[in-house]
Amino acid sequence: MRLHNTNDIKLNSIVSMTTFIYTCLFPLEGPLTEPEARRQLVTMTTTETSKGPWRRNIKASQSDDPSSDVGSQGEEDLRQWQKHAQKLKVKVLEQVQDQLSDVLDKVLAESIQPFTNIQPTANGKMAKRSQKMDDGKVFMDRPSLLDELFEINHIRTIYHMFIAVLLIFFLSTLAVDYIDQGRLVLEFDLLFYAFGKLGTVIQAWLVMFVYTLFVPYYSLVFWGSVYHVFPSKLGLSMGIGFILSAAQTCVLGLLPIYVVINHELPPASRFIVILEQIRFLMKSYSFIRETAPAIMKNTPKEGEAPKFPTLSSYLYFLFCPTLIYRESYPRNTHIRWNYVGCTLAMILGCLFYGYFILVRLCVPVFRSETNQTFTIRTMVLAVFHSILPGIMLLLLCFFAFLHCWLNLFGELLRFADRMFYKDWWNSTSFANYYRTWNVVVHDWLYYYGYRDFLLLSKRKFRTAGMLSVFIVSAVVHEYALALGLGFFYPVMFCLFAVFGVVFNFTMNDKRQSPVFNVIMWACLFLGQGVQVCLYCQEWYAQIHCPRKENTFWELVIPRSWSCSYQ
Repeated sequence: MRLHNTNDIKLNSIVSMTTFIYTCLFPLEGPLTEPEARRQLVTMTTTETSKGPWRRNIKASQSDDPSSDVGSQGEEDLRQWQKHAQKLKVKVLEQVQDQLSDVLDKVLAESIQPFTNIQPTANGKMAKRSQKMDDGKVFMDRPSLLDELFEINHIRTIYHMFIAVLLIFFLSTLAVDYIDQGRLVLEFDLLFYAFGKLGTVIQAWLVMFVYTLFVPYYSLVFWGSVYHVFPSKLGLSMGIGFILSAAQTCVLGLLPIYVVINHELPPASRFIVILEQIRFLMKSYSFIRETAPAIMKNTPKEGEAPKFPTLSSYLYFLFCPTLIYRESYPRNTHIRWNYVGCTLAMILGCLFYGYFILVRLCVPVFRSETNQTFTIRTMVLAVFHSILPGIMLLLLCFFAFLHCWLNLFGELLRFADRMFYKDWWNSTSFANYYRTWNVVVHDWLYYYGYRDFLLLSKRKFRTAGMLSVFIVSAVVHEYALALGLGFFYPVMFCLFAVFGVVFNFTMNDKRQSPVFNVIMWACLFLGQGVQVCLYCQEWYAQIHCPRKENTFWELVIPRSWSCSYQ
């Protein structure tokens, strides 16, 4: 009797669970009573029980002696009910998954609908509403894409594969050092050389930071405080704009170039100074561009002072991972210090990863005792040999900077909008690749370059606006590489401004076939191989065949074209 009571309790629990799940899945049909739940349970198991072992056991028990053991029959009943409860669980979970999938699809469709609203134009054609053109960038709380993808075991396995390759590089370096020198030694002389003279770098950065923090801010405050009472608003704006432009040119333009060249900084230190110079210029421009129109439109009432952004909001903007200024951004509630520690470890891992790639795959090839004369054969072989280190360096730069570095500052500052990039690896067109590879820089170029160009031209000459943005971006990239490496070799400019423009118009968003994704990756592989090959050749040619004169042609003609040394 006690066993039968236990079975009744478990059966009542299953019935209660069925009632709860049925109510959750079908709330509009009203609550399910216990008799109805029993009927639902019987209905869901009728098909299986009519043909299953439970039915056969019932027939067997009827043919046996009525005086059979009650406890044995009760245990058999309990096992059968457990099997059918498991089948019921699977069916219920399938129904729950289907219901949740339908709900999520509906929510996503409703959330996307406002951004894809189609309105008829005056001539009867349909035109897509350009929210992005009329309004500025909207910041919202969203994580980085890789953080979401790393929650999937299959994607995390790819990450683990890269860690395994790093360990192989580490072990191979130890093995080579042991074979060559007879002892285990792991020297990072190239790494220490690349980041040398950090004291000079810090001093230059502090000067640029202090200037960017105070001069543009108080220039804007002074201009805004007298703008509405000054008799000649245009003269005031042009005068302060000219003075500020001259100061920007001297401090953020010429000073970093002087520090890099005069102090002969090593490559990594050069890139720190130059990239920070570009970042401060873009940040200060965004601050003035976003706040000046608001000051001009909002005329203060008599006796009231104009309203300006706070210095603290501008200071926060100088460090937060975005180039579009807002007085406030969506913020997280707390800092995840475990995430900060893991991100720092990944940044250091990427640093050593890049070191091993250069030491094991690049330096032994291009730093040879004899340099062969420049021929088509040697060039082709060198380019294809450079494809592997080139694409690995590209992925490392993406992961280390666009994911780890920006997420590190975003987490420390509780900056909630972490969409620093999109799924550029799925792009089937170079137009989509350029938009999704670096969202932070793309937003700045779009709002302050392309969009402002269209506003000034009354939304005409879209092709000219796109070309101008490409040329500006190519020039800035080549400027950073020329000063960072210490020589002028416009490989990046040619690939970006020539081939990039051609691919942008030929492989546009109309190309949706997966074949074009293969073509895009093949072009990236080949382009990275060309860059690594030519820049490495020019680096060692500059060392072995230095310039004899500082004439114009000596500066612009690559030394690797004519250098041959023993």
